[in-house]
Amino acid sequence: MSLERLLKEQVGRLNELRCLLEEEQGLLVAGEVDGKRLQTIAEEKTRLQTELESTETLRARVQGRLGYAEGPEGAGKAAEDAGCLVHWETLLASAAEISRLNERNGRLLELRMTHNQQMLDYIHRLADPDVYAADGRTGLQPRRLNARA
Repeated sequence: MSLERLLKEQVGRLNELRCLLEEEQGLLVAGEVDGKRLQTIAEEKTRLQTELESTETLRARVQGRLGYAEGPEGAGKAAEDAGCLVHWETLLASAAEISRLNERNGRLLELRMTHNQQMLDYIHRLADPDVYAADGRTGLQPRRLNARA
């Protein structure tokens, strides 16, 4: 398999992954989360990452077989000599964008999980107001009658 074809495949898979991450982001910021779709996206991301790893391993082998040094410098030189440097540069730019999107989604997921935990804690305190919080206080103060009414 040619280096150009391998790079094109990787860029194509990265584009698929970018689309999934963008969809995932939309779901994470929505008012109501579609858990089934998030699960499906997670499975699709796992599949794509496995395929990317496989293709990257093959690309690195081709690079080595052609006599280029390991790592990004050797990959760039191999792509330049094969006339497909633009595909290598596109791959690097796509990978950087994927990394940013993945990090952002991770932060969104963390925020949503924190919010959910806070809501659960609040509901728990409402159900049992005598439960102590981490600061040693009860979750809810006793209700007082408004005698002015």
